[in-house]
Amino acid sequence: MKNTLISLFTILFIYITYTVVSTSIQSNLFTEWNYLASIPWMKATLVDFYINTIVIFAWMSFRENSWVVRIVWLILFVLLGSMATTIYVLIQLFKLKDGEPVQNAFLIKTN
Repeated sequence: MKNTLISLFTILFIYITYTVVSTSIQSNLFTEWNYLASIPWMKATLVDFYINTIVIFAWMSFRENSWVVRIVWLILFVLLGSMATTIYVLIQLFKLKDGEPVQNAFLIKTN
């Protein structure tokens, strides 16, 4: 199960990274922002993104003890979106010890 999830999140990371890089090569977000901001679905997508970012940040905050780490991950989630999220999950999966249940990568850490 752990290896399956690592494979899945690695594929997701590669796909979103490819999508972002190839899109940024084709189109400059900053020069097209006024046009994009006028598209209703773009607004909905941004609201969806930031709500998801808050949910993921809340989950991650229960897992991390340090406020510095929490703030760094929040910045990464906002700036990199799904790329940062998949990296965070991959890090949690790689931290699992042999034989440790996969659920531990997603549950709140206890000291």
